[in-house]
Amino acid sequence: MHSTDNWTSATTPPRRYDFDTMTSTILAASAPPLLADLGVLVAAAAVIAYISARIGMVPIVGFLVAGVLIGPNALGLVDDLDLVNQAADLGVVLLLFTIGIEFSLTRLRQLARLILVGGTLQVGITTAIVTGAVMAFGVDWKTSLFSGLLVALSSTAIVLKLLADRKTTTTPIGRVAVGFLIFQDLAIVAMVLVVPMLGTGGATTQDLLIALGKAVGIIAVVLAAARTLMPRILDAVAKTCSSEVFLLTIVGVCFGTAYLTSLADVSVSLGAFLAGLVVSESRLSGQALSDVMPLQILFSATFFVSVGMLLDVGYLIDEWQIVAAISVGVVVVKLLGTGVAAMALRQPRHVVAGAALTLAQIGEFSFVLERVGLDAGLEPFGMSDGSQAFIAVTVILMVLTPFGTQLGERASTFLIARYPVDVAKPGFDVDVAVHGHSELEDHVVIAGYGPYGRSMARAFDLADIGYVITTLDPVIGAHAESEGRRVVQGDLARRFIFEEAGVERARLVVIADDSEERVHHLASIISTSSTTPILARSVTNEQAHELQATGLIEHCVADESSSIDALVSHALGHFALPETLIDVVVEDVVGTQAPQNETAGGVTLGTVVTSVVDADRDTCEHLDLVRTVTPITAGCEECLATGDRWVHLRMCLTCGHIGCCDSSPHRHARGHADQHDHPLARSVEVGENWAWCYLDRVTLPLVATNDEA
Repeated sequence: MHSTDNWTSATTPPRRYDFDTMTSTILAASAPPLLADLGVLVAAAAVIAYISARIGMVPIVGFLVAGVLIGPNALGLVDDLDLVNQAADLGVVLLLFTIGIEFSLTRLRQLARLILVGGTLQVGITTAIVTGAVMAFGVDWKTSLFSGLLVALSSTAIVLKLLADRKTTTTPIGRVAVGFLIFQDLAIVAMVLVVPMLGTGGATTQDLLIALGKAVGIIAVVLAAARTLMPRILDAVAKTCSSEVFLLTIVGVCFGTAYLTSLADVSVSLGAFLAGLVVSESRLSGQALSDVMPLQILFSATFFVSVGMLLDVGYLIDEWQIVAAISVGVVVVKLLGTGVAAMALRQPRHVVAGAALTLAQIGEFSFVLERVGLDAGLEPFGMSDGSQAFIAVTVILMVLTPFGTQLGERASTFLIARYPVDVAKPGFDVDVAVHGHSELEDHVVIAGYGPYGRSMARAFDLADIGYVITTLDPVIGAHAESEGRRVVQGDLARRFIFEEAGVERARLVVIADDSEERVHHLASIISTSSTTPILARSVTNEQAHELQATGLIEHCVADESSSIDALVSHALGHFALPETLIDVVVEDVVGTQAPQNETAGGVTLGTVVTSVVDADRDTCEHLDLVRTVTPITAGCEECLATGDRWVHLRMCLTCGHIGCCDSSPHRHARGHADQHDHPLARSVEVGENWAWCYLDRVTLPLVATNDEA
């Protein structure tokens, strides 16, 4: 046992001192230095991005402008550039990770011709022209090739944002642009491996082959994991119904894979992209992308702000002729490279012009490649101040990209009018819809897949109406998919899932199996971004009136006054269907029992459950409230709605509500009992055969359990 003197002696690890230091830091009046820099950076980015959005400019352009203003070459509001660069590096990793999720292996195979043929020609032609032009000024071929690779890349982030905002991602111009961008995003992985070999390190062809061999080996291992291991891991994590655990797992996969690849002397960019491909092979990839997107947006914004901070305004003013000349040269080269590649694919004139003008800029990944080149002793364009020239040109062309895209649309419109025969030519007609841009239109979005949601799905099947189901529960989602139904896994309250389900283009949103609070929350979010009418279900007439009084919901059906027939009838009323058909559908749905393949603890979801309590009124005076019920969800419905987790499940013996036990964080089973005066609930855990009365506070044995009707 240590004395006080020994505890504070120099030979003892100062653990208490560390705690005191931490405490004093927390309580100190002055903020940590990094907080000021991050505060200025984020605040400036938010303000200028808001202004950019108000005037119709892409927020990314606002981030660039914000970086220029607060950078050391302008107002100098941010001092710690190392901190900004580290945050920017995280932004690059997350950007590549999300791109990997969006462009899955399946989607890459579907676009094989456009990516491999068109993308190879576009990057190859652009690189060759720039390499030759730089060599004409007496620059060695390695530096010239490095410059060509920098110019060959276009901005995936800005172009995809512009295409999405204009809803032109799947148009002929959008297809060509997306295909070429996918190849560039894949090519950056190889470029990051090749550029160091062009530097002054004395690397040989053998070194290059070894590096490529490592990369191929890592890719093989990662893709094998994508097919076998990762889907199982994500399914197991998703079953906890904890958004925190799921997010931490996804971020861990991203940074963990990137770190492991770095240990093998392979770029973290490759690791992040491969991690995204791994996650993309899981049916939970949409949920993963929606969870990680806020982080990606934050750190990517930091990345673009850091790019703007690199711009030396003084250099731009002093050397504007050189910057202007290089900018014009880059635009001309990109127009040639993209145009020739598109013509090689026999695209019409208006597609060639539109795609070429859309991709006439240098991309964000060129900054990643430029850093790699600087570490290897390479200077862009072989100039002593080549980095500043490259940064100035890239920032200017990024800022001008929205105008280039608009010019491309006008040129396309002009060429269609001038050469109408081109419009009839067969183009490359592969559907390239990516995550977040559903091709669904005039359909129904069913939020949740409980008993009412399943009945609605059956009704729409019978009426031949398209629909999509959104659900947080992976078990329910898998079951719905096994029935051949379209499912978007995730929370409809998330913007990405909202877009993936196509809410803005839907005819109707149905929220049938959620609590009043959840219905109000979803309706509030949906109404802010679309005019799609919302149909909901509540437990009582009072709740129905309260929900409709908000003005967010078109109609709310209450269990007290209506059943599933009212819900189905009102939903089908949004479509031009004969009344006789509606009557047939309602009669079929009302008389059909729910599916019986999902489970809520030890009870089969969708089955009729009869619980016989082995007790008399002296033990519990509420036995008259026991009913034959049907479990409503495969887990605690409130926890599923909010992404929380539970410990054990309890089922209300009066209505079939599934809630979490008193050992769970929110005790939803007890809350339901108090709110609805349904005091009796039974355990639905496997092997447990007892009930509990919340009012009498007694445990009641059960004689019989599942009696399927």
